[in-house]
Amino acid sequence: MSDEVFMRRALDVAARNSGATGGNPSVGCVIVKDGAVIAEGVTDAGGRPHAEERALQGADVRGATAYVTLEPCAKRTSGAVSCSDHLISAGVARVVIAARDPHPFADGAGIARMRAAGVAVEVGVLEADARSQNAAFFARWEK
Repeated sequence: MSDEVFMRRALDVAARNSGATGGNPSVGCVIVKDGAVIAEGVTDAGGRPHAEERALQGADVRGATAYVTLEPCAKRTSGAVSCSDHLISAGVARVVIAARDPHPFADGAGIARMRAAGVAVEVGVLEADARSQNAAFFARWEK
């Protein structure tokens, strides 16, 4: 299956909580290993926990590919572990991202952190769809 097929699924997962995540975007994360979906998560109502945290719970994702509709954060307002660090620690080999996150707690830093740790990162798969899904979030942070 193609990256677009799995990213489409991540967008469908993200749609589950559209409008219910407060000031945060509704993000979807789908984790694929050996061509099969092994985990998925969506940003919880109210904005926490993040989609990546949900997807990583209880799954052996070493060597897997994570499809995320928005760049994983590099910093958290709460001081908790960032999503980019969660993905690195879990041993994900590749992260495919629909859209870069313009928020100051990501804005390329999540991508850079994962690449520096040896994770293959691709950005821009179904970007227009991801941006449309969280249009208010992008409008707020892109000035």
